[in-house]
Amino acid sequence: MKAYRDDFATPIKTGTKVAVVGGGNVAMDAARTAKRLGADVHIVYRRTEVELPARVEEVHHAKEEGIIFHMLTAPVEIIGDETGWVKSMECIKMELGEPDDSGRRRPIPIKGSEYEIEVDVAIMALGTSPNPLIGSTTKGLDRDTRGCIMANGDGETSREGVFAGGDAVTGAATVILAMGAGKDTAKAIDQYIKNKK
Repeated sequence: MKAYRDDFATPIKTGTKVAVVGGGNVAMDAARTAKRLGADVHIVYRRTEVELPARVEEVHHAKEEGIIFHMLTAPVEIIGDETGWVKSMECIKMELGEPDDSGRRRPIPIKGSEYEIEVDVAIMALGTSPNPLIGSTTKGLDRDTRGCIMANGDGETSREGVFAGGDAVTGAATVILAMGAGKDTAKAIDQYIKNKK
């Protein structure tokens, strides 16, 4: 099913078979939202349920809503059709080896265990670092050693007229903290614009 809105420059594709790659709270949110929009949803995660970084309640609710979990599974390739739309995701089964630098057991691919999941949308819900593209394409924007944008309490960055807040500044945190930062930063932006007049 394709749903497009004329008031958007980019087409929006609403999937009926969705794969979400990741195991954190964002992955659970994306999966549960897609499910509520009517899709069959698969979560693909390369470790076991014990290692899922998402809150236990989030996982429980996702299961209650009928989301299918592919544990010890990693994506290998997203396969498109002749028009460029996603048609499936090739996955490989994993097994846990020795602990890595983080202390978690490292997932190791099992040769010959590849299989495909038929999907028409793939959502990558991985990592907790800000998009590196922002810093590398915006000159004069200071970042810290973790790649987070440096901003003061009002969200003002090192670049005149550029504001930032939420996870892009603090790193991974809660949604409520990001919402609060957004509200505070919006006030600061409003004041900045009023002072420019």
